[in-house]
Order: sequence, then C-alpha cells, then structure tokens
Amino acid sequence: MSHPNLPTDDALLSSGDPEDFGVFYDRHVKALLGYFARRTFDPEEAADLTAETFASALAARKRFKPGGPPATAWLFAIASRRLADYQRRGYVEQRTRRSLAIERRAVSEADAEMIRLLADDAARSVLADLPPEQRRIVAAHVIDERPYGELSGELHTSEAAVRQRVSRGLATLRRGFGR
Repeated sequence: MSHPNLPTDDALLSSGDPEDFGVFYDRHVKALLGYFARRTFDPEEAADLTAETFASALAARKRFKPGGPPATAWLFAIASRRLADYQRRGYVEQRTRRSLAIERRAVSEADAEMIRLLADDAARSVLADLPPEQRRIVAAHVIDERPYGELSGELHTSEAAVRQRVSRGLATLRRGFGR
C-alpha cells in the first residue's frame, strides 16, 4: 500500500535526484528479482537481469511519462525486453561455453537461497493486501503461471470468469499502489 506522505513512483522517476531513483529501486527490486527468478530458474541470472533492467531504467528515465501507464508497468516492460534478450543470447552463450569448455562461476548456495527467499517474500507481500479469493487466483495465474483454462476447470467456472477475477485482483493491486 502506498503512504500519502511518500512520493509516488512517477515523482521518483521524474526527479533528477539520484537518491529518488534509489528509493524507486528499493521499492521494486524484490518484485523484479522474483519475476526473473521464476522465469530463468537461475538465481545468478535473475540477479544479473535485475541489475541490467534497473541500469536500463536509469538510462531511460528521462523518457518516462508521468501520468501515463504506471511506473511499474514501464519497469516491467523494460524487464520483459531484458528477458527476451537473455533468452536470445542464452543459446549462443551456451553453445560457445560448451565449445570452449568454459564453466560459469556459480552463485553460492547461500546467495541462491537468499534470492529465492526474496522472490517468494516479494510475491507474498504484494499479494497480502488482496482479499483471500483474489489472492489465490492472482497467485495461481501470475506467480505460478497457470493458464486460465486450467484454473477454470479446477474452479468449475468459465475461462472468462477466471480472467475477470484475475483482472479484478490486479486492479485492486494497482489501486493499492496509488495508481
């Protein structure tokens, strides 16, 4: 939930103050780390992609338009492009590493566990403000990435009804973030 005395994400991104971008980073780093961790299944890659996304956001923040789409949507659009880049280059890097017999330096198990915990905590904390029914359906679709059709069968309702429930849950979250 946003606090009325705290600056909005729009204000933080529009400010020229590096400290303000740091506040924006602190607000969203766990959610972004979770986003990448759930998609790459690799804590090291998740951390790298999170850093790349924030570096891109910092460089592009002058192009951010306050009052338009939510700052989090802007940030996650950048994240999705970084993920697509990662997926494209991943194939080439893997092939090159194999041909040169180079191994990636692994993240320590302690660091990997911390990244997994941060990702889980971020997802849970964002959803904690939702009513239980919305929390379950949004978590199932967004976090667990279960398709609408699968959820509709499980809930004995139409796919359209599941889509509407997810949409309502996401709208509740946007309102909670002052959007």
